[in-house]
Amino acid sequence: MKFDAMDIEPVVLSNIAALGYRRTTDIQYKAIPHILQSDDILAIAQTGTGKTAAFAIPAVCNLMRRKRRRDYDGVRCVVMEPTHELASQVADVFRSLVKQTGVSVVAVYGGVEQDKQIALLRGGVDIVVATPGRLFDLASQGHLILSGVEMLIVDEADQMLALGFYNDIRSLTARIPRRRQTLFFSATIDQQIKDLAYSLVYKAVRIEMSRNKVARNVTHQVLPVEKDQKRFFLERIASENPEGHIMVFVRTQVRAQRVAAAMERVGIRSVFLHGGLSQKERTAALDAFRSGEVNMIITTDVAARGIDIPQVSYVVNYDVPEVAENYIHRVGRTGRGMDKGYALTLVDPSEEALIDQIEKYMDEQISLLRMDKTEREATLDLSADGSADWRSLLDEEDKPRKKRK
Repeated sequence: MKFDAMDIEPVVLSNIAALGYRRTTDIQYKAIPHILQSDDILAIAQTGTGKTAAFAIPAVCNLMRRKRRRDYDGVRCVVMEPTHELASQVADVFRSLVKQTGVSVVAVYGGVEQDKQIALLRGGVDIVVATPGRLFDLASQGHLILSGVEMLIVDEADQMLALGFYNDIRSLTARIPRRRQTLFFSATIDQQIKDLAYSLVYKAVRIEMSRNKVARNVTHQVLPVEKDQKRFFLERIASENPEGHIMVFVRTQVRAQRVAAAMERVGIRSVFLHGGLSQKERTAALDAFRSGEVNMIITTDVAARGIDIPQVSYVVNYDVPEVAENYIHRVGRTGRGMDKGYALTLVDPSEEALIDQIEKYMDEQISLLRMDKTEREATLDLSADGSADWRSLLDEEDKPRKKRK
């Protein structure tokens, strides 16, 4: 469906067009009409489905229509996000949608001084996009007035619980009026998430998109390699795709820095991203990748969820994720919206069991990328001394992947 077929304010429609959105995704088609009717929403939607616009577009319209109470100078809409990066990114989407609407947006999150954020909150603001920790701190200090909140949006709820924000969320919602519209979004659902959701929403419309599935427009494959040979295959991918935006996922912070250093040694520029960096360093790394200053970012799972980087051509799982669900989130960084994407997982023998777990989780078998002897030899000859032993891998090309049990 086209956005102009929905009951969306004309100025917001103009802003949607400026963002390049043409037709609704499934989650937008299902959620936007209910949100515009002021229904509570409980939505289970995987990453990359367009859920930020699904709640941001109708939220801006609702705030425009309801107008601000003259006797209230606090926040009208609270959007909770699990990480600094997501709070900043979602706030940017809101800022694009509120142009010429009179609706104001502020992002607040930890890792930076709070004085500038406090100054932005003075005099009233319509929408605050925040991490629960900083939101709780500012509310406790009296800098954030929540007594007139009309709309609460809890995004990436499962990740917030995984990060230990349960108590902060409960404490914050106790400060917000019960009579409000609540939109609750999560990529996964379990009993704890259900308990939290149903304590917040009222007669919610439940929307559930397909879970545990990679988007249909993403091609994903596995390539068997030895552990110490992965860097040669990554170098080949980068060399053959000099214009591509490549996200490389590794398991640890140290690994991210070592892989980045290995690429640097062969003349491939990259940045690395992990939770041990300061907020300033993390923002700089993402900005360099988004702008095209570098075409490769090597990251831990800190970037696996929610972060929207346009036109990521390839996701490379340099290390297979130990949690099957994280595979879905990693692969979701490519093939976003209507774009096509490609994901390749480099699997050493010790990781084969992890691939079996991922396939069982998705109820789908990942295809094997086959390489003949010449291709493998050419790849592994990238080694400076030519000593990489590719012969141990040659038998794999004619073996079918073992069936998932």
